[in-house]
Amino acid sequence: MDEYRELFVEDTDWYNRILLGTLLPQCVWVPLPRFLQTWLRNYIGGVLLYFISGFSWCFYIYYWKGNVYVPKDAIPSRRAMLLQISVAMKAMPWYSLLPCISEYLTEIGWTKSFPRLYHVGWPAYLFYLAIYLIIVEFGIYWMHRELHDIKPLYKHLHATHHIYNKQNTLSPFAGMAFHPLDGILQALPHSLALFIIPTHFTAHLVLIFIEGIWTANIHDCIHGKLWPVMGAGYHTIHHTTYRHNYGHYTIWMDWMFGTLRDPEEDDGKVM
Repeated sequence: MDEYRELFVEDTDWYNRILLGTLLPQCVWVPLPRFLQTWLRNYIGGVLLYFISGFSWCFYIYYWKGNVYVPKDAIPSRRAMLLQISVAMKAMPWYSLLPCISEYLTEIGWTKSFPRLYHVGWPAYLFYLAIYLIIVEFGIYWMHRELHDIKPLYKHLHATHHIYNKQNTLSPFAGMAFHPLDGILQALPHSLALFIIPTHFTAHLVLIFIEGIWTANIHDCIHGKLWPVMGAGYHTIHHTTYRHNYGHYTIWMDWMFGTLRDPEEDDGKVM
């Protein structure tokens, strides 16, 4: 078992060396305790992902394909985007803590994670991954819904995100513009799933960072119309009605629990 856990430690050290060793002098990060190294790696990685995905998507939508996807009067102002960036940057140090805690608990053997595919084989890996994604989808749906339904949670946490409630205020940068605790609570199902289902830990980390790309995508007001994906059209409705489309990657949870509202049936209010 100790050798098994050591594989997680080796992976974490390798991830740290890849990012921190590339971007920072050794004297800056090597003396830090491993937990702080991991936090720094997650923080830098999260910031890079946020700005690369946000600026790339904004450039593509608002400049390269200007007026193709979003009319000029629906393009968010620079002031709105700068405010979203400011909120996200204040929260990013706290967002970065959750995967650090997950890694630590995995290294000491508290989760059901496995370090290598050969420990379970491809069929089991794919089965476990499917169950993991269902747990995450279910958990994020209900966490998001309760952040609306429980009024103190909405007032003190989730309302920070919902000031962006119109097409001309939503941008890819709004995807991570949450109160820090709000963002952590909505990502928490990713970590809780590690205690429920055997999960390849590298896949878990990759999915955590994919969240950054996904949240940028669903706040750009462009509806991809790829069933059953919860595209930006659905999520823009969520920002205007506050009572529909709480789901994450797919529409299934909203369909199951009666909160789905289709953009094509929304009287032309959403693209």
